Amino acid sequence: MISLAKLFGKSDRFFELLASSAKSAHQSIEALARLLQESNGDISLADLAVARRNEKKTAEIISEELVKVFVTALDREDIEALSKALYRIPKTVEKFGERYEIMHHLVKAKDFAPQMAIAQEAALVVVRMVDMLSKSPRLEDIKAENDKMQELEGRADQLVVGYLKEIYSGSMDPIEAMAKRDLYDLLEKVIDRCRDAGNVVSQIVLKNS
Repeated sequence: MISLAKLFGKSDRFFELLASSAKSAHQSIEALARLLQESNGDISLADLAVARRNEKKTAEIISEELVKVFVTALDREDIEALSKALYRIPKTVEKFGERYEIMHHLVKAKDFAPQMAIAQEAALVVVRMVDMLSKSPRLEDIKAENDKMQELEGRADQLVVGYLKEIYSGSMDPIEAMAKRDLYDLLEKVIDRCRDAGNVVSQIVLKNS
């Protein structure tokens, strides 16, 4: 594989920033997991907001650096696409947190534990894939990670199907059903955002292999 570092020129900075962005995304999901585990009626979204702000700041730095450092047009698009995909993870996590703050009295935190476990695994896959970029990874190694991501997404989809069966069974209070549907959908989107970031990394490696 052609070294992406050589193509980016002074790109150690980009790799560091993208890795930092992936870690912020992971931290946001871990913060949400803690919120669900520890919530006792008092919901604090502070950690989620911090993670999103950190991600936004990193995305802005990447945009500024792209103006200063020479890269080919294709590589510029790749960096911007990955930065955007990573930013969408904590943004979606924070949106879930905001909705959960409104609806937490209607649901139980444990209802979301299976989805959260998958989201945590998916975030770790994203961190590993982004970290691999600076090491000129083999296509098969990236594919193995992306296959893991697809497997996680498949598990998440099956969970949602089960949740929908429960919601539309007619045995649930309508307001509770609406709240659960909204929150399940948002948490599914968090996992989808991780998948999107993994797909961008795979495409970058494929194009430069």
